[in-house]
Amino acid sequence: MAADPQLETAVSANPENLPTTEADLPDASQPTIQTRDDGSAPASTIAEGKAEPSYKLKFCTVCASNNNRSMEAHYQLSSGSYPVISFGTGSLVRLPGPSITQPNVFNFDSTSYNHMYEDLYNKDQRLYRNNGILNMLDRNRNLKWGPERFQNWVPGQPRLDHIAKGDKGSLGTEAGVVDVIITCEERCWDAVVDDLLNRGSPLNRPVHVFNVDIRDNHEEALLGGKAIRDLADRLNAAANEERRLYDDPHAWDRGPSEARHSFDERVPEILAAWQEQYPHLPALWTLSWF
Repeated sequence: MAADPQLETAVSANPENLPTTEADLPDASQPTIQTRDDGSAPASTIAEGKAEPSYKLKFCTVCASNNNRSMEAHYQLSSGSYPVISFGTGSLVRLPGPSITQPNVFNFDSTSYNHMYEDLYNKDQRLYRNNGILNMLDRNRNLKWGPERFQNWVPGQPRLDHIAKGDKGSLGTEAGVVDVIITCEERCWDAVVDDLLNRGSPLNRPVHVFNVDIRDNHEEALLGGKAIRDLADRLNAAANEERRLYDDPHAWDRGPSEARHSFDERVPEILAAWQEQYPHLPALWTLSWF
């Protein structure tokens, strides 16, 4: 792998978004609008005619080892304030080693990115700095605790511990379900679709599964991650439009609804328009179920 062009994320000077002047403080004469965990306003607020905050689709990004491509996409989406989780589909986490026959191998779900960073740093700092692996792992350990395997994920199982670990993008994913899954390689797309099919749809909840084919190097991962962010923006804009067309936009989160059906019908058109702009990133799509 070539050197990673993506440097460390800049830290916000005011991460808590605290008021810094009197003008920033809320007006005590105005009622405070409470929002749900996903950022949406309660139905009573909408009924009173108050504006609803912009809805955010929940995303999941997937590659083979949950290290390069899926983590760059995870970074891009979390930077856009999207709720996002990420996974790998391989049996083990495999990273380049001193030769093609000597990869570094780690376990999913029990090995932290910090441990992986320190292990490779101690083995050969110069090698893994030059090939971009240490820079990649340094980014990863500032995004989430460690790589997770998609096949071990239980959709619908609460993910509160990920908030405690400080995983970026965790807020909004507490319920353990997403609206969109985006894989970064066709074999990963096949693994995800097959796994969802084998689960038998116990939640009866639709999920759009895309594949954006990205070559597994740092430069292509960066370009692909930005393209995935653009696709997410387009999908989210359509979801907001459909939710606002119906009397109860919160029906969206209760399962199949008119808003969801209308959104589902628009997805192929959205993907086709996106693909025209990114012809170098072949894409696939299917509607599946949790």
